[in-house]
Amino acid sequence: MIEIRRDVPAGEWDAFVDAHPDATVYHRSAWERVLRDVFGRPMVRLGAVAAGELVGILPIVPFASALFGRFATSMPFMNYGGIATSQPAAARALLDAAIVEARASGSRYLELRHTRRMFEHLPVQSRKVSMVLPLEKTHEAQFAVIDRKLRNQVRKAEKSGLTVRSGGVELTAAFHQVLAENMRDLGSPVHGRRLFEAILEALPSRARIFSVWLGDVPVAASFVLWHRDRLEVPWASSLRRYNPLCPNILLYWEMLKFGVEREFNSFDFGRSTPGEGTFLFKAQWGAQPVPLFWEYWLADGAVLPDRGPTNPRFAAAVDVWRRLPLALTRALGPLIVRNIP
Repeated sequence: MIEIRRDVPAGEWDAFVDAHPDATVYHRSAWERVLRDVFGRPMVRLGAVAAGELVGILPIVPFASALFGRFATSMPFMNYGGIATSQPAAARALLDAAIVEARASGSRYLELRHTRRMFEHLPVQSRKVSMVLPLEKTHEAQFAVIDRKLRNQVRKAEKSGLTVRSGGVELTAAFHQVLAENMRDLGSPVHGRRLFEAILEALPSRARIFSVWLGDVPVAASFVLWHRDRLEVPWASSLRRYNPLCPNILLYWEMLKFGVEREFNSFDFGRSTPGEGTFLFKAQWGAQPVPLFWEYWLADGAVLPDRGPTNPRFAAAVDVWRRLPLALTRALGPLIVRNIP
């Protein structure tokens, strides 16, 4: 018999995350503190217990958004989440408990960001893929497998006077400076700097910032996370006016070198839409698409959400955002994006 608990100790929860193949860095209990401290949002940690043993987990976060109404998701702002278990009965029990939570919060839907199909009876969106690259054992071997054009661009960047720094909280200002400008140029609101500081504080041994500098100016930067044998980059940006120096290429090469040095087995470039620009950029490095399955429980009368920037409803807002002063977008962005999971 499966028992659903909301009081699984953090240590027991994280031990399960470390051991289970479906669990990701976004399943870790530390996100409860990040989401509470940065956004004031609770994270409900549902644990499935059988014969006194934790056999499945599901973190969920309820939202009440002026833009998108009430909903719950696992995990917001990130690529992955959902249910981690090897037992179908535990998966069903966790889903049922999550639906109860969603109904109690008045949610119109529950979103589970899975990497495999878990519930054939649920509606699913699978328009996105992760782009994942197997890592080689040495820098030389890794360099040899990337596209010839990229190899030339790495060499060009290394000869352009660019330097690379990596570290933690001390680099958040530089990282956020680059991210905020790039996101403004793309027409998307940006998270506040505090989110990235909070992640580094909560996961100091699993997170790192990489930055590329021209003199004392940061021109490209990224934020990486890792879990078991995979290194992932959920956020990366560069400043367009420095594109001729190829700082973005150098940034990705430095992340790959770090992955090789730390003996990770794969590098996750993050999610993309097949055929679009970011997908093609990642494919140049040899990354292969891995399907994503975002499964949904829908309340009566609810429809699948479409929150993406390609939604025609948001086209005008995207165009306006690109034209706003950077300081204004940095001030307003966190107030908006906190409601766009």
